[in-house]
Amino acid sequence: MRYVIIRDDDTNALTPVECLETLYRPFLDRNFPVNLATIPNVRTDVKIPGGEYEGFLYGVNARPEGPSAGQTLSIGTNSELLEYLKSNPQYRIVQHGCYHDYFEFDRRGPCRSQPAAVARRLEHGRTQLQQAGLGAPRTFVAPYDQLSRPALREVAKRFEVLSTGWFELRRLPLAWWPRYLIKRTTQRPHWRVNGTALLTHPGCLLSCHRNYADMLDNIRNMIASQRLTVLVTHWWEYFRGGRPDSDFIKVLHDTARFLESDPDVRVISFEDVIDSRIALN
Repeated sequence: MRYVIIRDDDTNALTPVECLETLYRPFLDRNFPVNLATIPNVRTDVKIPGGEYEGFLYGVNARPEGPSAGQTLSIGTNSELLEYLKSNPQYRIVQHGCYHDYFEFDRRGPCRSQPAAVARRLEHGRTQLQQAGLGAPRTFVAPYDQLSRPALREVAKRFEVLSTGWFELRRLPLAWWPRYLIKRTTQRPHWRVNGTALLTHPGCLLSCHRNYADMLDNIRNMIASQRLTVLVTHWWEYFRGGRPDSDFIKVLHDTARFLESDPDVRVISFEDVIDSRIALN
């Protein structure tokens, strides 16, 4: 049996319900869990290096009456989204940073003060999700998959799963080095430290920046090559400029059909990794 986790990043207070419904109704109807990496208290002025607003700030730059620079919006302010998420239990909520600043968990301040700042953000994000009625998150995803050594240590204290793109020896707590070296020597994509599952993903295989014609074949090949695959995508990439990309959406829906058709593949949640102790490799 091979396992697949669907991880969609950047759900936040500005995410329209219709976007998630358009993308994931075929998954929900098949009773597939969809893990939404959710920004607890999104900062509304985050921009990419080119100066444009981040794509997950859906429509914010087109709203003159919208949030001002530096403002944050808690996930709890979007009652329609909360009602939708709660009425579809296949959506599993994962904590995605706190504000989703650029590299907010890879800051290089004084080592003695950084852990406290990291801890405050982690706890603030957790509180925002709980107050919105979305439960206490057990899995963490860092913005841009970037974590400093103190951040890794603080995340592992609080979460049972960390999902990220890669790990670097120089960033790891020293106590983790022996297990990491074993992971590298055996070429395992996933590993555990002190009860925390550390999961990597093979990049965003479902991305508007990839060739649509090859995307599904690449997904099939990746799933066939390892026991557990985390498939990462971003909901807003399917609606760039406020318009649905029907070709890209079709690839996502074809992925759902493929996952259903293969009897050797099972779609699971991050909680299944925790509760069922599914073998990672």
